Amino acid sequence: MNEPQLDPGDIAALFDRARLRMARELRGLTQVQLAREVGSVTAASISQFENGHTKPATSTLRRLAVALRVPPSFFAAPARPPAQDRVNGFFRSLRSTSPRDRQQALACVHLARELALELEKYVALPDLNLPRVPIDEGRPLQSVDIEQAASQVRDHWNVPRGPVPDVVRLLEMNGIVVVRFRVSVEKVDAFCVDFPDRPVVALGADKGLRDRSRFDAAHELGHLVLHGVTGAIGGKVTENQAHEFAAAFLMPADDIRSELPDRLDWPAFLRLKAKWHVSLAALLVRAKTLGVMSEHTYAQGWKALSVRGWRKVEPGLLGNPEAPVLLHRALELMETTGVSFADFVSRSGLPEADVRTLLSGDISGRPRVEI
Repeated sequence: MNEPQLDPGDIAALFDRARLRMARELRGLTQVQLAREVGSVTAASISQFENGHTKPATSTLRRLAVALRVPPSFFAAPARPPAQDRVNGFFRSLRSTSPRDRQQALACVHLARELALELEKYVALPDLNLPRVPIDEGRPLQSVDIEQAASQVRDHWNVPRGPVPDVVRLLEMNGIVVVRFRVSVEKVDAFCVDFPDRPVVALGADKGLRDRSRFDAAHELGHLVLHGVTGAIGGKVTENQAHEFAAAFLMPADDIRSELPDRLDWPAFLRLKAKWHVSLAALLVRAKTLGVMSEHTYAQGWKALSVRGWRKVEPGLLGNPEAPVLLHRALELMETTGVSFADFVSRSGLPEADVRTLLSGDISGRPRVEI
């Protein structure tokens, strides 16, 4: 029951400039480099295509598709409102991340949104249920506001007291798309993009640490809740706020304060790490933030982490990071309706290899036993 394929002339008529830019940035190419790959167009022409000043001819579209490793139908505008022309992400460190690296990472997230929206043609994803608790940027940072915001979100989502069992699953249950992706640039850490229809949280797939990954996910949730589409991108203030939100969300003050030691009792901290699934470093900061630990003891704790090498590799490994399941399960459910993965890829026009990369979930880094 395949839908009729678009005629090449139809694709040219429906050409979507945003799709060309997305494909180019997915491949990490500049306009000059793409022109060189195609061989029959100039960088100026590609710029005009992406700006919407002109449209490529059918023959040029074919060559662009080959150079960018996407099906020609990828360039046809989908029948829905487009995303904003340039949607920024909340990146941890803009100064250490090159514009091209950010563009490539953002293109992956745009593709994840496209994948989710295409899947919604066949199955119903969880409704977006994201409370917004904006922080007033016009006055100094108030930690108490952020503690209350984290508590409001937990209450809104009916999270019971104590540790959050699975942060990634919680985000997905409330309509936020979460993906893990491998990029060649280590400096692109976890980030999020607040699309109005489907916010996307992107977690790196190369850390392999459950505690850090959970904190990353909660940090990105903090950006979505506190800063939204109008928040300052990559500023020190917003990063600190998202960090504080993550700590408060994962370790509510009323639940953990009485458990935190006021001295450097590492066995006690390790037990708390195993219970709350957060890092020793996060527990140390939380003990100081909540006034349980003195500034002097806190400083001694950070020195001890450095001396022991625990700032890079902590003891008490917690297992693999939490794995996103929403897109996988949506595809599985879709296939029960008689639409195969191959049919879906063909109908959507999305590049199959990139979709498979987005869905790749094996991030343990351990060799797999074959039996």
